[in-house]
Amino acid sequence: MLAALLAASGTLFALRVRFLVALVRAAAPVSRTGDRERRAHNEATIVLGQRKLLQRIGPGLIHAFIFWGFIVLGPTIVIAMIGAVSKHATFPWLGDQGWYALLVDIFAVLVLVGVVSALSIRKLVRPRRFEGSHLGEADLILALIATIALSLLLWHATRIALGLAEWSRDWAPVSHLLSGLFARDLTTRVLERVFVWVHVITILGFLAYLPRSKHLHIASAAFNVWYGRTGPGGHLEPLRFDDPDVAEEDIRFGAGTAAQLTWKEVLDTYSCTECGRCQDACPAFSTGKRLSPKLVIMGLRDQVFADGATIVKDRDADLASLVPGAVPEDSVWDCVTCGACVQACPVSIEHVDHIVDLRRHLVMVESSFPPEAEPMLRDIERASNPWGKAQSERADWAAQLGVRVLEPGDPAPEYLYWVGCATSFDERARAAAVSTAKLLQRAGVDFAILGPREACTGDPARRIGNEYVFQAFAEQNVETLNEAGATKIIANCPHCFNTLGNEYPDFGGDYEVIHHSEVLARLVADGRLAPRRDAGLAITYHDSCYLARHNDVLGSPRELVAAVGTPVEMARRGRQTFCCGAGGAHMWMEERGTQINSARVREAADTGAGTLAVACPFCTVMLDDGVQGEGADLRVADVATLLVEAGAAE
Repeated sequence: MLAALLAASGTLFALRVRFLVALVRAAAPVSRTGDRERRAHNEATIVLGQRKLLQRIGPGLIHAFIFWGFIVLGPTIVIAMIGAVSKHATFPWLGDQGWYALLVDIFAVLVLVGVVSALSIRKLVRPRRFEGSHLGEADLILALIATIALSLLLWHATRIALGLAEWSRDWAPVSHLLSGLFARDLTTRVLERVFVWVHVITILGFLAYLPRSKHLHIASAAFNVWYGRTGPGGHLEPLRFDDPDVAEEDIRFGAGTAAQLTWKEVLDTYSCTECGRCQDACPAFSTGKRLSPKLVIMGLRDQVFADGATIVKDRDADLASLVPGAVPEDSVWDCVTCGACVQACPVSIEHVDHIVDLRRHLVMVESSFPPEAEPMLRDIERASNPWGKAQSERADWAAQLGVRVLEPGDPAPEYLYWVGCATSFDERARAAAVSTAKLLQRAGVDFAILGPREACTGDPARRIGNEYVFQAFAEQNVETLNEAGATKIIANCPHCFNTLGNEYPDFGGDYEVIHHSEVLARLVADGRLAPRRDAGLAITYHDSCYLARHNDVLGSPRELVAAVGTPVEMARRGRQTFCCGAGGAHMWMEERGTQINSARVREAADTGAGTLAVACPFCTVMLDDGVQGEGADLRVADVATLLVEAGAAE
């Protein structure tokens, strides 16, 4: 009977896994090789150590109890199968070890504690993050897990009562306590058989059901974490329009159907736990937008499975559109690409990649995008900047400061200062460029700017989905930078910083890119800049998503704040920062519902600080708008401006 059950369960499991693997193999290619050391570290910390789940201690421990419990209890599956065949046999060596019996007792109880806690959260607390999840299926899974753990303890208890245990009962205190419920009689002998077979049958049933359920992540999550991005979070995979190895009809323009998703994106859909942590972290969702990163992945997964059999047979078959079929179009445009969802996800799903790929198809294939974004895209192509200003005006701010503008053929400076479009053309953001230049001059740093030869990096076009325009500007700018001999680049805009440092290497541009806060912090630490500190000046610092979360620049801006005043931290800070609302090209798009920048300004005002420090021109504009909209008693200023005001440029 055991052989028949094993064969049936194993066959059902294998058939489903073969289909799932075939679906991944049929998906679009993407490179996720190399960096094995980092990948192994992620497996150890994210999978085994449950690091991301433990960002929330309570719910994290609940899941960790269940996960670690099943790792420890894994060998008991074989032990129970042997025991089902013969009550007097067990697994060699391990089956009669007292210390292992103790571990089984401890972790079986922890699993049950985890199950009860999870059920109480789902049924009593009912957090919003579970809305839209398959709660009935989750209840079934929890019931199966509880049955596995409880039947194991009861089986051990009856064996102790019958004197069949291979180890001293003192090693298994919980099972020993439960053994008091049973007498050494025929009923207990029957129950011993019942419990072991219930245990085995439940496990085999779980095995057959697992790859067909939302708990598929148990099997796929470790693979998804292994193949997760190991570099900076702000990097997007480029589309290859001119790859000689790819036929013209096979060139990918984002994802319009399930067949056009990459294999990593398909694996992402397998791995979603429906926990809703991404949704909780999403600034768009928390301010009343339609976007739920969780529902995006769930919708894509449903479409992948609906079209899966067709895709495996013929990737070129006519399939349903992902937007709006699987994902509402509003959700696609609500995203600010801040990466909070990716940061929160315990299984390394890359939600931003999915959304950008959906945007790419909408923009480049269907010419569908929010109408208010059209002037921005037109101005980038026409004027080389999204403000639509003449390139001849790009360096006007620098003329009175005597900043060197690098001309073709000029010797390269030590640092090229990449000013960026926002800092060049927006009056409020321009103060950061003026301050940065004054500070670099005061410290004797050899630097220059490109002036009119500097063009938009293409970040807004890329994030909104126009990969064509982005790549055209990337190639143009790389050619200009290489011709200028640039090796070290200072950027004050985190979006430029991210694009130049993380995305231009895909197009032949390899530079050491440094954020202006890092350079200035180094100059202060070296004594080349000496600001006066005002202990009475309370400053709260806002972490830019593209600086803190995507690129891990956390300390330098805070060092500058501490050098001029008294830092006061907001509740959401560092890698858990809350977006200003400008990312993903939203600087030029309308926003529905509560304004993200207003929500962030209220957090800043709650600190009691009078100054809101930033290190990003987009954040400067968005948060200043938020201050005016909220009527908050706050002044928004770049960290470079604060240094100048503290006398560092004198």
